[in-house]
Amino acid sequence: MPKRKVTRIIMICVIGIICLIALFPFYMMIMMGSYKTTELYKGLKLLPGNYLLENIKSLTQIRFPLYYFNSLLVAGSVSILTVLVCAMTGYGISKYNFKGKEILTAIIMMTMMIPTQLSLVGFAKEMVLLRWNNTLLPLMIPPVANAFGVFWMINYTKAAIPDAVIESAKLDGCGELGVFFRIALPFMKPACVTLALIAFLTSWNSFLIPLIVISKEALYTLPLGIKQLANQFRTDIGGQILALTVATIPILFFFGYFSDNLIAGLASAAVKE
Repeated sequence: MPKRKVTRIIMICVIGIICLIALFPFYMMIMMGSYKTTELYKGLKLLPGNYLLENIKSLTQIRFPLYYFNSLLVAGSVSILTVLVCAMTGYGISKYNFKGKEILTAIIMMTMMIPTQLSLVGFAKEMVLLRWNNTLLPLMIPPVANAFGVFWMINYTKAAIPDAVIESAKLDGCGELGVFFRIALPFMKPACVTLALIAFLTSWNSFLIPLIVISKEALYTLPLGIKQLANQFRTDIGGQILALTVATIPILFFFGYFSDNLIAGLASAAVKE
């Protein structure tokens, strides 16, 4: 057997083993969602249990579809707005020369070093002053000002968008917004998809901010809703695991569907001219 073929077979086996190791926790999560809480402490659960219907009933008792819709609305809005704002900001900083550009960039970078927990008190007071508490706006608007997203777009657009293309579009009579949406944005598609996935995942899994600004049950997102399955008397771990399994579906779908653009965006941003 040729050496190259043997090497290929070994690589396929290694990759297969790595994939199985990576997928095993998801498989375990699916299996554990069909067991009663007390049964989960009795070893590994490699086969489906007989308590799935009861766990599904637990989800219907906490208005799970409503929490699911709220999370989709918030995460989807955050993804779209974050990409739009960060793409325009990153494009403007990387392709235009203006007074204070270096200072502005430094300030944006400095905000990345401030832990979110340090600003929670001020953030909560600000939401009260704006009368945004007990609404979904605190979950949708503030995350749009994403310093990492701006940093990501600045580095990407410097190498991805040739200056000659922008100048040619302007000479042809294209306005500033036209240049951005019709010329620059298609070049930025891989980076935009990558940033959208990161923003969606961050918003989808957010627990601390919703816990602080939302007290109305009708506005709960999935993390808050799933938490309702635990109280001071009983913790429905089986129901929580089933809820987490269902909550993982959109993330797996988006990452699977946009995987090519995600890899392209990460690879392109890592390469400098």
